[in-house]
Amino acid sequence: MNYTKQKYYVSVGINGDYEVHHEHCTVIPALDTCKLLGEYYSCIVAVAEAIKIYPIANGCKTCSPKCHIG
Repeated sequence: MNYTKQKYYVSVGINGDYEVHHEHCTVIPALDTCKLLGEYYSCIVAVAEAIKIYPIANGCKTCSPKCHIG
């Protein structure tokens, strides 16, 4: 379990969906094309925050698989 906060970002995916990535994700798009969500201890909270802005947000299947649905 990760006990260090990480920066989380939301990006627009290839299919127009919104993906939540942590700052060290290997597939995150260029940060200037992403919106900073904030610093969180887990993707669960980050995705919950993203859903407030983008109701169809989802966790990145690469860096946040436990928060990826579908």
